[in-house]
This record gives sequence, structure tokens and C-alpha cells, in this order.
Amino acid sequence: MKQVLAVFISLFAIPAMVFSQKVGFQIKAKIEGFQQKEAYLGYYFGDKQYIKDTAYVDPSGWLYFEGNEKLAGGMYLLVLPPDNQFVQILVDDNNQWFGLETKLTDLAGSMKITNSEDNKRFYEYLNYISERRPKADEFKKQLEEAKDDEKKKAKIEEKIKELDEEVSKYQKDLVAKYPTTMTAMVIRSNTPVEPPKFEGDDKEKELKSFYWLRSHWFDNFNLADPKMVRTPFLLPKVEHFINKMTVQHPDSIIIGVDYILEKMRPAEDNFKFYLIHFLNQYAKSNIVGMDAVYVHIGQKYYKAGLAPWTDADQLKKIVENADRLAPLLIGKVAPNLEMQNQQGVKTMLHDFKSPLTVLFFWDPDCGHCKKSMPDMVKFAKDYKDKNVAVFAICTALATRDDAGEITMKEVDKCWTTIAEKEMDVFFNYVDPYHRSRYKTVYDIKSTPQIYVLDADKTILSKRIGAEQLAEVVDHILKAKAAKNGQ
Repeated sequence: MKQVLAVFISLFAIPAMVFSQKVGFQIKAKIEGFQQKEAYLGYYFGDKQYIKDTAYVDPSGWLYFEGNEKLAGGMYLLVLPPDNQFVQILVDDNNQWFGLETKLTDLAGSMKITNSEDNKRFYEYLNYISERRPKADEFKKQLEEAKDDEKKKAKIEEKIKELDEEVSKYQKDLVAKYPTTMTAMVIRSNTPVEPPKFEGDDKEKELKSFYWLRSHWFDNFNLADPKMVRTPFLLPKVEHFINKMTVQHPDSIIIGVDYILEKMRPAEDNFKFYLIHFLNQYAKSNIVGMDAVYVHIGQKYYKAGLAPWTDADQLKKIVENADRLAPLLIGKVAPNLEMQNQQGVKTMLHDFKSPLTVLFFWDPDCGHCKKSMPDMVKFAKDYKDKNVAVFAICTALATRDDAGEITMKEVDKCWTTIAEKEMDVFFNYVDPYHRSRYKTVYDIKSTPQIYVLDADKTILSKRIGAEQLAEVVDHILKAKAAKNGQ
């Protein structure tokens, strides 16, 4: 087995310690054929692997990993340079002092464990599975070669079924006999849940099976077990649940995220890792509307003091970001703004009458704005007769010249650009003194920015590109027509 570790946190090895009583941990290993001078003790954490300790080979060929404090429970790795082959070992409160011997040419098959019944059982299980894998591969090959010979295929499928049942019985017996061990946890966690047989047509049965699976997805997992975060199989299970078993709508994802975090809360490391994981995932999401998940996490967990490990400055930033984005979520009424046209006539956004309003923030010196402007102008012309209006806000502001006098030089660029680019098809406005604070209120960190609002100025979509606008608006108009029975 080979795997390149994602992250190395190297710690200097400490001399083998002699204890009057067993405290902390000690894992010793001897690998026949291993020629390097040092090896590493690593562990899984979420989707990465880290190095916990470094040990040097002593004159008798033994490696000692040890420390004064117990290891946190989980699945650990004895990593062997130079090509980072590794063996997996199980660590919990009952498995902190043990030894292992094996051969570099057959790490799992030659494994001998001392002073750890659970690890001994674990390798017996791995070797049992390994011994049956060639037979399963052979059956699979025979099945492919049988092609259209249904009788032959039926016989091979029966053999596959018998092998599956044998392995399943072995697993169930092992879990039943040693239910509280980590070996049982590993087996349970890698055993898929099987839905019962449902009645109905194929579509009904498929739907019922899906909802059953979603309700029972974590039946074989104890999400509150602190050892789970230090295994390689929890994160894929969580990711599949959120990304594949959950409707990709912010409200549904929020329910799923809360469910997982609440189940994990008794285990501090689990809760901490997945809270940070979800926050980062939805902070970086490019999918429209998913910022609602980020806002929910920021306000429900971070703002409520449920992430005490967070640096004070970072915590303040997360909470401020969540609070700033909250009024801009899809489904919220867009914040009102007071703007003015070229003649200085003031207009409130909420007083602007249109069945559908495209709120468009742009800057005359912005390269992306210049690139998107032809699409925006074409859109405004094409959709003018479909009761869609573009409420365009040029973000240039008044400045001061060298003499300290206020000048509208930058704002004048707005009106020049509008004339040059045929943007008079928009309803064009500015706020030269930024009295409405729209850049803060609408979180305008770059331009262009586009929001789609209904007649009541409720946000229907946002943060989309000009090239996507027609498609998005078509979808909105189609949904609106369907709702009105047109």
C-alpha cells in the first residue's frame, strides 16, 4: 500500500522512555527489510493525513513512537520512507502500548501484533478479506466473459452471492462478538445500509428507497464518537449525504448541516472540524444562493459563541461577514437606496416601478464591466418589451483635486461612457457622495454586480454574469407564467 501524505508536521523523535507505570503511549515496530533510518507515525484527520511523531531505528532494528500523553483515538499510520508505504493501526484508550512486527514485502500479510487484541483482530480481518479478493475478481472476470450466456451468468452470480454471504456473515459475527472494539467500528462504517423492499412501480420504489436511505444514512456511524474524525471513511460519507442525498437548495442543506453538527456536538474534535469544514465550503461556493448556508453557520454557531477556539479577530470577521450578507440573501427584500440621475433628480429603488428589475452595479474604469457591457445592452433591448428594466448604478464617486476642491471628474466618466456604449437603454443613476452607502450595504467589493428583483424588490437571483442573465430571467419569467396559469 502506498500513499503520499498531504501534510507533514514533523516532530523530533524522543528517546525511548522507561516508565514506572504505563502512562502516555508507546508503539514499537520492527519491519524486516526496512533500510531507512527513520519512520513516521501519522494519523487521519478529515480528508488529510498528518505526522504525529518521528522515530529512528535503534541498533536492534526497532522503532519506538512514544509520548507522555495518550494519543487521541482513531486510525493511525506507520509511514515508511522513501516511498511512503504504510500500515494502518487502531488506537483507542485500550490500544496505547503495543508492538508490531512485519515484512516490508508483505506488510499486512506478515503482520504480528503484541499486546493489542484489537489490532490483532483487525489484521486477521484484513487478511481474511484479502484472501477472498482474488476469488471475487475471478468471478467478476468470468461474468464479463460469459456475455450473453444467461445460464452461465446465473451460475457465476450464484457463486458471487455465496461469497458475499460468507463475507457478510464473518463481518456480522465479528461485530456481534466484539461490538465495542475499533475493528467493529471499522467494519460497521464500511458496511452500506440496505433499504427494505418497497411496493409500487419502479419510480415509487426508487423514491421510497432514496428517502429511506437518507433517513438511515448514518445508521452504521456514531457521529459523536471522537475517534471517527481520525478515520478516512467519515468525510466521504458526510460529503455524499450533503452533496448527493440532500436537495441542493440552501434551506435543505442547512437542515442537513445542522443535523450532522448536532449529532457531532458531544465530540469536540468532530464538531470543530466539520463546523470549520462547512463554513469554508460555503464561503467559497460559486453556486448562486449558497451564501445562505454560510450566513446560517456564521450566525447560529460562531455568533452564538459555539466556536470558542476561533481567534478573536477571525471570529469578528466571520460574524460581520454573516451579518452583512444576511440582508442580501435570495428571498430577502433588497435594501432600499436613494440615487440620482444625470439631472440630479433623486429616485428610491423601492419606488422604481417594474415587474422585474435588474439591479446592475458597474464602474467606467472596470475591465470586466467593459467586457460585459455589450451583453447587458443587448439584454436591456431584448427584454424591454417583456417588462424587465435595468436599474444601473455607476459606482464612480466624487473626489478632491490637488487644491482640495470637490470634483465630479470621475462621475462624469459615467455619463460619457453611457453615451458612448449606448447604455441609455438602462435607467442610469449615481450616488456621487455615497450617501446611501450602497457599496457597504450591497457588499460591492468588485464590479460588475447583478441582482434580479421582483416587483416588490425581493431578491430572486444575484451574483450572476451578464452572459447568464438572459437564461436566468427566462427561467424566472417562465416560472412566473406557470404560477399565474399562463
